[in-house]
Amino acid sequence: MIEARRLHILRAVADHRTVTAAAAALYLTPSAVSQQLTALEQETGHRLVERGARGVRLTQAGEILLSHTNAVLAQLERAEAELAAYGSGEAGTVTVAAFATGIAQVVAPAVARLASTAPGIRIRVQDAEGDASLPMVLDRQVEVAVAVEYRGAPAADDPRLTHVPLYAEPFDAVVPVGHRLADAFEIPLADLGKDLWISPYPGNPCHDVVVLACENAGFQPRFAHSSDDFRAVVALAAADAGVALVPRSALRGMDLAGVVVRPVDGVAPTRRVFAAVRRGAEGHPLIRPVLQALGEAAQA
Repeated sequence: MIEARRLHILRAVADHRTVTAAAAALYLTPSAVSQQLTALEQETGHRLVERGARGVRLTQAGEILLSHTNAVLAQLERAEAELAAYGSGEAGTVTVAAFATGIAQVVAPAVARLASTAPGIRIRVQDAEGDASLPMVLDRQVEVAVAVEYRGAPAADDPRLTHVPLYAEPFDAVVPVGHRLADAFEIPLADLGKDLWISPYPGNPCHDVVVLACENAGFQPRFAHSSDDFRAVVALAAADAGVALVPRSALRGMDLAGVVVRPVDGVAPTRRVFAAVRRGAEGHPLIRPVLQALGEAAQA
């Protein structure tokens, strides 16, 4: 009989690619993870992982078991959801991980909605960049992620997750007031190819959006400054340190003295935001109202 707990460990190792990283995500010791993997191999009668200098990788047998693991764990999530519904679980805490502007745009309004529609549900919010929140959901550190699409992100049909689209927003060009294109109604990205750029750090999904948009415009951006705080990005642009692309919602309520904000000419780069939960958990009586409130906040 295969223990479901060991399947969860197998998936964590596959996701993180090292025993040490999987152990840290699961709050276990590396030796405990190794012992559980060994026990799982004994239960299945197959070697499931191969260890090397760069970490571990699944064997073909491990990949076969992983494909079933995703289905099994999703079904267990559904079972927990149905049991909670049977027990009329109308009170409890749901932890939501989201990036800063996502918190302002949809999470905070959802918290306000739930205070009146589902007062028994307490939301605990954690600030996490768009690429960090999905692993937190998979590692069961949080229940809900508000994340953005980025290169390398789990696809919408990933068997481990259920995606709920929330909203999409364009990036606007931010240039110093004295910039040669400051008077333009719209700014073609190709005309910024020789400028210095200000951007979030590599790894931040918004950095990927900037790089891809510039590549599509025919150039590689020359990054002079990096910050994950868009207030800092705008302040640097106001200091004539470079130009930037910033999500429109991040500019709301910001001091824009010293900069000009213009739409991008043509097809604007876009940030697509969605909520994600472990597949099967979307019907949980605590999680379902949270997803609904996030969707209503996004529509509003």
